[in-house]
Amino acid sequence: MPPSSTAKGQKTVRSTRHAVSRQVSFKWDGTGLTAGVDEAGRGALAGPVVAAAVILDERQPIKGLADSKKLSAIRREALFDEIRAKALCCSVAMASAEEIDRLNILQATLLAMSRAVEGLRLLPHMVLVDGNRIPKLAMRAEAIVKGDATVAAISAASILAKVTRDRMMLELDADFPLYGFAKHKGYGTAEHLDALKKWGPTQAHRRSFAPVALAWAHHSAKQSPADNADREPS
Repeated sequence: MPPSSTAKGQKTVRSTRHAVSRQVSFKWDGTGLTAGVDEAGRGALAGPVVAAAVILDERQPIKGLADSKKLSAIRREALFDEIRAKALCCSVAMASAEEIDRLNILQATLLAMSRAVEGLRLLPHMVLVDGNRIPKLAMRAEAIVKGDATVAAISAASILAKVTRDRMMLELDADFPLYGFAKHKGYGTAEHLDALKKWGPTQAHRRSFAPVALAWAHHSAKQSPADNADREPS
C-alpha cells in the first residue's frame, strides 16, 4: 500500500524496536468528523468477530486510551463506560461464526467493520482503520498498522470491541461450561484444544478453522449417523 498522504507539518511516527507507543493526532484535508475502527476476536476458534466504530469528542478527552490488549480487564471496563458516555457516537457490530465459515475470516472481519461504521448515527468524513485492510465504505478511509496503539479513536474502538466480545463469551460459557470460554474467550489455548478434543466443537465454533475442523472430523468418525445428525449446526 502506498504511504498515506498527510497534512502539511504533520509528524510521521515510525516504528522502531525500542519505540514507545504514543497517541498522535491525524489532521486530514477537508472538514468533518473522524471515526476510528477496530475489531476483536479475529484469531479465535469460536464466537463472532466483533468490530466497533467510534467518533470521539475533542471537547471531552479520555485519558488512558490504548490498545485494548495492553489494558487490564478492570481498566477496559472502566474505559468502556467512559467512551460510551463521552464519545460523540459509537457503534458495535459483528459477523457470526457461520458468516466467518461462509465468507472466510478476513471478509467477515471487514463485513463487521462496515456494519459498525454504518451503525454510527453521525456520518464521518474520514474513517481510520486498525491494520492494513479497509472495508468497503461510502467515505474516505485509511488503514493504519498498530493504529490501536497510536490513534485515540482506534484505541477507543478496540476497547469497545473487546469488552463487548468478552461479555458475549461469558454468555457462551454459561451455555457450554465444559469449554472454558470465560477464561480463554474462544482462543486456541491448550485448555480449549483439550476440550475440543474431548467434547468436539459446539455450534459456536468456527468449523473452517483447522483445529476445529480436525476435532469435528475426529468426533464425527466416532459417532453413529443418528448422533452425527443431532450434532449438525442448525
